[in-house]
Amino acid sequence: MKKDTRNKKILERTINRLSVRKKAPLTGYILLIVFYIIGSITVSILARSKAEISLFGFPLPFYSFAGVCSVVSEICVLFMAFYYGKKGYFTALVLLIIQTPMVLMGVFVQHKLTSLPGIFGNLLTIIAITSAYINNLRVERFQKELRYQAVTDQLTGLPNRFACSKLVAALVEKGDKFAFVSIDINGFKGINDTMGFDAGNKILNEIASRWENIADNGISGTLDFISRVSGDEFVLVIRDYQLEEDILNTIKQYENVLHNRITVDDTDLYVNASFGFAEFPYDANSVDNLGNYANAAMHEVKRSKSSNHILRFTPELLKAERTIEIEGKIRDALKKETLFYNLQPQFNMDHKLRGFEALARMKDADGNFISPGEFIPVAEKVGLVDKVDEMVFRKAALFFGELLRKTGADIVLSVNVSVRHLMKNDFFDEICEVLKTSGVPADKLEIEITESIMIDSVDKALQCIDQLKARGIKIAIDDFGTGYSSLSYLNRFPANLLKIDKSFIDKMNTSDSSRQYVSAIISIGHTMGFKVISEGVEETEQIQTLREIGCDYIQGFVWGRPMMPDAAEELVVNEMKG
Repeated sequence: MKKDTRNKKILERTINRLSVRKKAPLTGYILLIVFYIIGSITVSILARSKAEISLFGFPLPFYSFAGVCSVVSEICVLFMAFYYGKKGYFTALVLLIIQTPMVLMGVFVQHKLTSLPGIFGNLLTIIAITSAYINNLRVERFQKELRYQAVTDQLTGLPNRFACSKLVAALVEKGDKFAFVSIDINGFKGINDTMGFDAGNKILNEIASRWENIADNGISGTLDFISRVSGDEFVLVIRDYQLEEDILNTIKQYENVLHNRITVDDTDLYVNASFGFAEFPYDANSVDNLGNYANAAMHEVKRSKSSNHILRFTPELLKAERTIEIEGKIRDALKKETLFYNLQPQFNMDHKLRGFEALARMKDADGNFISPGEFIPVAEKVGLVDKVDEMVFRKAALFFGELLRKTGADIVLSVNVSVRHLMKNDFFDEICEVLKTSGVPADKLEIEITESIMIDSVDKALQCIDQLKARGIKIAIDDFGTGYSSLSYLNRFPANLLKIDKSFIDKMNTSDSSRQYVSAIISIGHTMGFKVISEGVEETEQIQTLREIGCDYIQGFVWGRPMMPDAAEELVVNEMKG
C-alpha cells in the first residue's frame, strides 16, 4: 500500500500541474490579515477623533476618513476569501464576526449612530465572501474533474497517455533508472471483429483491473505504474529494482495474470500480450527514444510469433524495424503503382547522347523520398525486387516509346534486371509484352544484369539471355569488377556492354593500380567485342583519363544527373536540334 500511495502522489502532482490557477503565496495571506487589522484599528481611532485638517481651505474631520479605511479592510477580507480558499474564507469570516460585536457596542452602548453603516457593511461583506467561497468551491470541483479526466483513461480508469508521458518525462529529468514496457494485446482486433466492441471493452476493463491490482498492491515487488495509452496498447513503468532479472520477473507477473480465462457474454476467452521494454538510461536517454525502442522490441515479439512474449530492446531491432517499415512502404507503392523512375543520361566520349538508364525511385505516403540504396536491398531481401523491376521497366518503356515516336532519336533505354527477376519462367514473355505495349524497338532496349548471375545459375541465365539477344535486345553487364567474374564465364556471356563500377572510377586518378585496373577492364572488354561504359564519373579530370585509356561511354554527374522524364525529353529535343 505504501507503493500505491507513492504512485497516487505522483499522479496527484501531475494533476496539480494542470491546474488553471496557481496557489497564491503565503506572504500575501499574512499581509492581508495585517492590513485588515491595521485598517480596523485605524477606523476605530478615526471614528472617535475630534481633530480635523484643512483641505483647500475647508475643514475636514478625521472621522470622515474612517469609511475609506473600512473599505480597505473589506477589500482585504474579500481577497482572502477569493484567493486563499477555505483557509482564507474562514479567516475572513472570523475577523468579521469578531469586529461585528465591537460595532454593535458602539451603536447600542455608546449611542454612536455613525457606526450603523459599519454593521451593514460587515453583514454585506460576510454575504459577499460566502458567495465567493461557495462559487469557488463549485469552480474548483469542476476544474478538479476536468484535470482528472485529462490524465485518466475513461474506459478503464487507469492513467492515460498524457499522465504516462508526464511521469516518464519527470523520471527522465530526475535521472533515476527505470524500465519502460510497451504492451500490446495479441489478436485483439479479431476479438472486436467477432464479438463486437462492447465485448472488447469488457475484456480491456478486466485486463486493466488485474494489472491495476498488481501495481496498486505492490504484488510484483517493484514500484509499478500501469497506464492505457490507446486501444489495446498499455505502458508499464517499473522502478525500485536491482537487476534486469527483476524487470523480467515483474513483467512475467503481468503476463501470468492473463493466463486466467476471461468470461464475457457467457464466452470463455484466453488472451495474451507482447511485451517489449527498454531501460533508462542504459538503452535510451530521452523520452522519445525510450518509447520508440520499447515499441521496436514489442513489434519484434509480435512479428516473430515466438512463445516468449517478452523482449528487451537491442540496437539490431532498429534495423529489423526499419526493414519491416520499408517493406510495408514498398508493398503500398506497388499496390498503388506510385513507384516512379528517373532517367540518367549516358554519353559517348564526344558528349553525344547514347541513351538513358531508368532508375527506380520511391516516396512514402507523406511524399518523403526514400533512397534507392535503402529500399532496393529491402526489396531484394523480401522478394519484391522483381515486381519493382517490372513496374519501373513498364513505366519507363511507355515513356521511351512515345519519346522515340515524337523525336526519331537514335538512343537506347537501359533497364536494370535483378537475378530473381531474370530467373522467372515468364521473364522473356514479360519483356516481349512490354515492348509490344510501349512500341519500343527491341534494338533500342538494353537489359542490365549483374555479373553475379554468372555464378548463380549460369546455364539458365544464358538460355534466357540467348532468347533476348535473338530478339535483338542488347545486354549489359552491370557493376563489372565487383563480383566473381572469370574470363571463362565472360567469354560465354553474349553481352554488348560492360559497365565499370563507380568504386574504381573514384580512385582512378589517385591510385595508379586503380587506373591500371580500369584500363585492363576496358582492354579485356574490347578484346571480347564489348563496348565499355564507366559509371559514377563526377570530375572533368576523370573524363580525360577515360579518354586516354580508351573508354567508349560515360555516365555520371559530371555530364548528367538522374532527371525526371520531362527533363529527359527536353535533353533529347535539344540534342536533335544541336
